[in-house]
Amino acid sequence: MNIQFHIDYQTYYGQDLVLNIITGHHNGAVEASQYRMRTSDGYHWEVEVKKDAKPGTHIEYYYSILCGDNEQRKEWGVLHHKLDFDTERSLTYRVYDHWSDIPDNAYLYTSAITDCVVGKKVAKCKLNNYNKAVTLKVRAPQLGATDELYLVGAEPALGAWNVKKALKMVQHNINEWSYTLDASKLVGDQIEVKFLIKNNDNNENIVWEYSDNRTLTLPTMEEGDVVVYELAEAAFPLPAVRVAGTLVPLFSLRSQTSFGIGDFGDLKKMIDWVSMTHQRALQILPINDTTITHTWTDSYPYSCISIFALHPQYADLTSLPELKDKEQREKFEKLRKELNALPQIDYERVNDAKTEYLRLLFEQEGEKVLESSAFKTFFAETESWLVPYAQYSYMRDKFGTADFSHWPDHKQWDEADRKALSNPKDKAYKEVAFFYYVQFVLSSQLKAVHEYAQAHKIILKGDIPIGVNRYGCDVWTEPRYFNLNGQAGAPPDDFSVNGQNWGFPTYNWDEMIKDGCQWWVRRFQNMAKYFDAYRIDHVLGFFRIWEIPIHSVHGLLGQFSPALGMSREEVEGYGLHWQEELFTEPFITDWVLDRIFREHAEEVKQKYVEHVWGDRYKMRPAFDTQRKVEKAFAGKTSDVDIWLRDGLYALISDVLFVRDHKDPNRFHPRISVQFDFIYETLYDSDKAIFNKLYNDYYYRRNNQFWYQEAMKKLPKLVNATRMLVCAEDLGMVPDCVAWVMNELRILSLEIQSMPKNPKVRFGYLSENPYRSVSTISTHDMATLRQWWDEDWERTQDYFNSMLHRGGPAPHPLPGWLARDIVSRHLTSPSLLCILGIQDWMSIDEELRLADPNAERINVPSNPKHYWRYRMHVSIEDLMKNKTFNEQITDLIYQAAR
Repeated sequence: MNIQFHIDYQTYYGQDLVLNIITGHHNGAVEASQYRMRTSDGYHWEVEVKKDAKPGTHIEYYYSILCGDNEQRKEWGVLHHKLDFDTERSLTYRVYDHWSDIPDNAYLYTSAITDCVVGKKVAKCKLNNYNKAVTLKVRAPQLGATDELYLVGAEPALGAWNVKKALKMVQHNINEWSYTLDASKLVGDQIEVKFLIKNNDNNENIVWEYSDNRTLTLPTMEEGDVVVYELAEAAFPLPAVRVAGTLVPLFSLRSQTSFGIGDFGDLKKMIDWVSMTHQRALQILPINDTTITHTWTDSYPYSCISIFALHPQYADLTSLPELKDKEQREKFEKLRKELNALPQIDYERVNDAKTEYLRLLFEQEGEKVLESSAFKTFFAETESWLVPYAQYSYMRDKFGTADFSHWPDHKQWDEADRKALSNPKDKAYKEVAFFYYVQFVLSSQLKAVHEYAQAHKIILKGDIPIGVNRYGCDVWTEPRYFNLNGQAGAPPDDFSVNGQNWGFPTYNWDEMIKDGCQWWVRRFQNMAKYFDAYRIDHVLGFFRIWEIPIHSVHGLLGQFSPALGMSREEVEGYGLHWQEELFTEPFITDWVLDRIFREHAEEVKQKYVEHVWGDRYKMRPAFDTQRKVEKAFAGKTSDVDIWLRDGLYALISDVLFVRDHKDPNRFHPRISVQFDFIYETLYDSDKAIFNKLYNDYYYRRNNQFWYQEAMKKLPKLVNATRMLVCAEDLGMVPDCVAWVMNELRILSLEIQSMPKNPKVRFGYLSENPYRSVSTISTHDMATLRQWWDEDWERTQDYFNSMLHRGGPAPHPLPGWLARDIVSRHLTSPSLLCILGIQDWMSIDEELRLADPNAERINVPSNPKHYWRYRMHVSIEDLMKNKTFNEQITDLIYQAAR
């Protein structure tokens, strides 16, 4: 069969248009056969391909631009062109395509909308035996669940504009409809057509395209010819898709059958509640395995040891076979009730108990499960990451530490071990088989939850952390992707005046980009097995990460990486005389020591600093980094010790410029240095110069550079799946972030109390962009009720200026007023409005917790925070609370979500 491809695309000299016919996928990457196209004018391109294609089959393909052998550009990767071979007598196909860029309404092509909200299924085109045929294809993402697309035209064969004779099209691809005409019944070489929407064949409610009729000039056709036209997207009004949902950490769920922590079974029950209240989205926090120490410090869900492995604590034990040992059954049931009655999670007891239970069940059922076809399929799909993860977990437990540098052997994953670890008869396999079993159970349960959510038309939204644990399996397996001499974090913000130090290694992006960011692509594609939307945690990290030296505790001595550091000459070009020692070494004088340490200043002079000249000092070598100070004060918890320790931290970070981590001749103005002593010593004129330099550096200098950095990475990830992409874009946001997110159609995060416009104190909800997620608070913030009582002056301003109410603001926040705030958020233009379960409950004074502080999930300023918040009511009781549920349903109905 001959297939002739035609496309119009304007190129310039040196560029070639290439047809890429997809042949398969490998490690998450698309594999394709390439065909260079021909042109005579740089605009009209064509190529002929000979292919054995049987009727009833299809091919998928895309176009790209090459300059030499370098790919400069390619089409939108989420939805490829699809050509159906639906004509039995065809000898030649002539295909007329158009270039496909990411559309403004890309969200309508995501699985969140197509598979959850709308729920339409792709069908197969019927075979025909026309001697000559014309196939019309058109994308129409605007159709609802019960809508059908019809084709009608001027000719009798097209219905002669009679809607009752319109031709029903087939949705043969995601949001793309097709119909094949018998060309022998067409009169003349022109056809005039238009598309229309019918709902369940109801001829009364018809929506016509908002456009002129489409006119096509047909080429001369021979017997066996099929002409395929891919037309521009149907011109129907866009549907007002606006979805309400709930955010709750999975560990926070409570049901009558929980084992002291939320699990995948509880997630199904939560989907029932979300569906019952007419919400359409359920968002959770990361659920990857975080097991490093087997203590409560592993409760931090953003510090995963594997980007693929799920946390064993989320196994739903009730859906697994019972333990045959009656005594063990009774013991675990007694313990389950005890742990489930606790107001918060006892992370260590819960995990110890669940691990013990799973080991007993593995002894009982493991052999049968590992021999099943379902497990073998799972193993084949996941073997690339599952095998190293299982060996890592075994080694961690065997040697009592996750720090693989302390293991006597296997300090790094050895690919040669894979064969033995994959052979059920080998001793190595038997040692790690338990971890295979647990991950199989977890994956099977979460897939079932995902299917359950889709069946109930609920968008399940996951969370992709920006970092991984430096002692985790990912670093052990593929160390080339990480920089272990730095720590990822965030600069100072409303959450933490000293910045945040997450302790994660930073990424070696140069190495990642070499293979097309496959590590990230595989990660996103694995998420798509379980979710239809996801939140990119700290999307700013794809532009630049806040990299903190390994010897620092706080984040103040960090710098953006990558970033264009400043030379001495550039600094002096602003008018600031360069004084390297003064600007880059800690500024320590008698008056500084007196101000910080007061009556303990003399003790500090004697023990921690040494005199240099005049009234200047420097840190003693034993205390010249924050890590050394931290170690010296380990275990000292008195108020005086903490005061001394924090004061020494402050001394060490009191510099005007930070030396670049890679180039010692480049410098970065130290973040928030305007609050420190070195800045205080500057002349007013020098302060003004420094502030200009500082603002240029942080808000203008790197914009184009960071845009280019992000565009090397994010397009590959956004195009890797059909999940709806949402980003957490809070913090110190450069202008280029909005450019990239708009270009890639990524949803922003909008929080009224943290407006992106620096000129206002509170954001205007009516100005939220449609492509956004609106919320009141995140897991890192105070809940609505906490925020209301934190700062009464701020609350009063909000009460008067945003809620337009007079008089003093009531404290604590009454339910009726919380309902008003929730209602205003729901009526915003944002595509998604997802509220934390605590903020939903704030509207009901009888339901919500008496103490709002008990609702807090995380305190970012505390790196050792214990993540243990649990809902105080069971999901079963929540389902029975008719008053509360009707309030939510009413609010959603009134907001037209």
